[in-house]
Amino acid sequence: MTRSAASAVLLPGFVGTTLPGWLEARLRAGLAGVCLFGDNVASRDELRALTAAITTANPDALIAIDEEGGDVSRLYQRTGSPFPGNALLGHIDDAAYTSSVATAVARELRDVGVNLNFAPDVDINSNPDNPVIGVRSFGDDASLVARHSAAWVAAHEAAGVAVSAKHFPGHGDTAQDSHLALPVVDLPLHALRARELLPFEAAIAAGASSIMSSHIMLPQLDAVNPATFSSGILGGLLRDELGFTGVIVTDALDMVGASGEIGIPEAAVRAIAAGCDLLCIGTDNSDAQLDEIERAIDAAVVEGRLDAGRLHDAGRRNVELARSLASATSAAPVVGDGVGPTFDRARAMAAFDVRRGSSVAVERTVVALETAPNIAVGESPWGPPVDARVREGEALPEVRGQLVLVGRGNHRSAWVRSLIDEARRQVADVLVVDMGWPHPDRRYADVATFGASRHVSEALAAWFEGETR
Repeated sequence: MTRSAASAVLLPGFVGTTLPGWLEARLRAGLAGVCLFGDNVASRDELRALTAAITTANPDALIAIDEEGGDVSRLYQRTGSPFPGNALLGHIDDAAYTSSVATAVARELRDVGVNLNFAPDVDINSNPDNPVIGVRSFGDDASLVARHSAAWVAAHEAAGVAVSAKHFPGHGDTAQDSHLALPVVDLPLHALRARELLPFEAAIAAGASSIMSSHIMLPQLDAVNPATFSSGILGGLLRDELGFTGVIVTDALDMVGASGEIGIPEAAVRAIAAGCDLLCIGTDNSDAQLDEIERAIDAAVVEGRLDAGRLHDAGRRNVELARSLASATSAAPVVGDGVGPTFDRARAMAAFDVRRGSSVAVERTVVALETAPNIAVGESPWGPPVDARVREGEALPEVRGQLVLVGRGNHRSAWVRSLIDEARRQVADVLVVDMGWPHPDRRYADVATFGASRHVSEALAAWFEGETR
């Protein structure tokens, strides 16, 4: 395969648990790397074989994944994550504990051959109606988020896996999901400096190897381009003002916020021209699709829309990152124990926000309220053992004793609010649990767990059974 300079900036996803021939050929020709998703992960041994095949095809490949250490987990998509998650860590507010989680995440990734983690999420969840950040954030206070972002980044990088702090310059103050739309954050630069940028500054100071851009509009900074396509935001703000010298990676270009109107090939051209180095393409890419993207980038260079030096600089950054990671990790191999990490359930239970006077009864009917999963989280097991799972339009089962309703982000769903209100009118004893990001008024959260990972779900089940904190 003839190598195009464009190949060195592309990071596609693919279907399956083995390396496709077309992707192996592209890796041998200099493809920047591969992004893995939950569908690529079967067993640990199969995943190790997959990453070994990628590295054999291209020793300079970046092998990326979204393993945020909480609800968003690709390694544990099928079983639920054993990690506490950012929102719970922020609520516990012990930076050393946050560091220990980040170290454990990095060790898990190194054990299976992954060298780049699209984590942590350092957004400040300043809007409780945010549909895509929520418990992925450490909190709604800028200084707290900055403190835990720095702890997470430093520990994860020290364990030999690069991080990608996201989503620059901040995706927290919006009620829209950039997977489905182009959100607008209408804040002036001085407001961003005082809040949204603080965690990114902390992450950069802690040694973040990469920063992920967001597909959001900030009209007071750039009235025309979303952050991923804005040289002023990526070059002027991130590079020049914050002094970041590492790899700038795009959020997935198949998201509506990036390519909904212009298509992925044009989005790729604009992202590189604006200052991005590594293009996360999406979850299910093909050989033909990458051909189309490469042709668009090559044509943009010929037409003068994209500087060839900018393209080569981006590819160089990616290779240098991969080589630096390979050099650092070869001196200190990690061997997994096959057991996986465990964390103290008592710490999780102690951090639950329980409304005064709320308690769980011995006789109870536990019902999960199944709303559509956050696109970033995807389909993954969540919650404690339940007696029933109810979806929109379905009736509650027969209730014996206390009715315990368990949901995620209860206040954001009209049918969930309505069901809870009706249940409180009809049932004498109702306890409402929110395993998402609760509204500040806690109207629909007698108990807030700040996450729904397997670890948090097991802690909630233990709390139901009366285990001490």
